[in-house]
Amino acid sequence: MNVELCLDLQVASKAHDLPSSEQLQHWASSALKGLREHAEISVRIVDNDESQELNFQYRQKDKPTNVLSFPADLPPELELPLLGDLVICAPVVTREAAEQQKELFAHWAHMVVHGTLHLLGYDHINDSDAEIMEQLETEILTGMGFPPPYESVA
Repeated sequence: MNVELCLDLQVASKAHDLPSSEQLQHWASSALKGLREHAEISVRIVDNDESQELNFQYRQKDKPTNVLSFPADLPPELELPLLGDLVICAPVVTREAAEQQKELFAHWAHMVVHGTLHLLGYDHINDSDAEIMEQLETEILTGMGFPPPYESVA
């Protein structure tokens, strides 16, 4: 099943080496494959200040974070393809990729897939849910040719 994805991209970051709209679209579509035929997602790329502000406002954590997911809260009878919004903090993604010795765009792809799965209702609050989500992320990312996201670099 092909995925028809409408991705609205907002860049509110001064960071360089950001993925293209086409890359973001491909990564999100790969996360949706087999799960949704039609979807609309907004992706906003931000810097530390905006990420920290949103993370504090919505999660009571006073620090920037890699990705925040805001699922659309629509009544089911509307049957709209709107999944929700992702806010990705470019400096955090860049820092984490370096710390974890991962290729930058491999980590970007992971954040987009991770956030998209959250929009679909997947979570990692408890161990069993985390195991399911991590397995799915690994399948999606390795299917695109990226290394498994949760393996340590030796």
